[in-house]
This record gives sequence, C-alpha cells and structure tokens, in this order.
Amino acid sequence: MAKEPENKNYKIIAENRRARFDYFIESDLEVGIVLTGSEVKSLRTGQSNIAESYASIEGGELWLINGYIATLLNAGVFGHDERRKRKLLVSRRELSRLWQAVGREGMTLVPLVMYFNHKGLVKLKIGVAKGKKVADKRETSAKRDWNRQKQRLLKQG
Repeated sequence: MAKEPENKNYKIIAENRRARFDYFIESDLEVGIVLTGSEVKSLRTGQSNIAESYASIEGGELWLINGYIATLLNAGVFGHDERRKRKLLVSRRELSRLWQAVGREGMTLVPLVMYFNHKGLVKLKIGVAKGKKVADKRETSAKRDWNRQKQRLLKQG
C-alpha cells in the first residue's frame, strides 16, 4: 500500500500535556467548538491555552470553561472575551454517555488537544478521566524514568 500524503490542513493549536500526568484517561471523544471569527483568526496564529480548562455539562449542553484564546489586535469592535464559556458540539447519545460518566462514576471531562482537522475546522479532543492520587503520579513518573533508562541501555549495549 502506498503511504498517504501528509495533510497540510491538520495543525495542533494547543495541547494539555499535564492531563495525562494528573488523570487516568479512560476514553476520548472528538467534539466541535462554536467560535467567532476573531477567535478562529487568533487560533490560526497559535495563541491559545487549554491547560487550565475543563468541560462541563450545564443545561443539557456541553461547555468548555476557562479556555484561553488571545484577543486579535485587528478585530476592532468585533473582538471577543479571552476566557468566555464556549459551547462544544456533540451528539445527544455522546452527551448522555458523558453525563452518566460524570454523574455516576465520578469522572471528569478534560480537554486534551485543540487542533485544525483535515477540513480546516477547529476540533477539540476531550478525555473522560479519573483523577490520580499522589502515589499514582509517582508510579507514572517512575515508569517513565525506567523506560528512558531501558532505552539508553539498549542503545549502548
């Protein structure tokens, strides 16, 4: 089989690297996000942060809370608030599955990565996660260190 050409539209905008350290990610889901024009232009320049943000179900809708998208200087009067609540687009079936996971199982909805997909649309990958305790974080760190050490030994030997 021939290798598919790399898509030029796909671009990672913001990534929450800390999420995998602080949470056990059970599953993930790709969702759309409702944005204004100035927000999309600002995202094209890569000025955003989802590290301190989270997703929440309020009033039967899924929202991204505390996500940062910088204001665009050229936007004029049509600018946007940097940390406003942004609506996330998801099917009803997925919304009910997420609602059950958060309500019954005590899970959290954590944004993992924001990116432009192959069509040039902004998408957000959300993880259904359970928080780690301090001992779990130490164990994850020890595993990572051991894997690095193992790779060094294999490379040398």
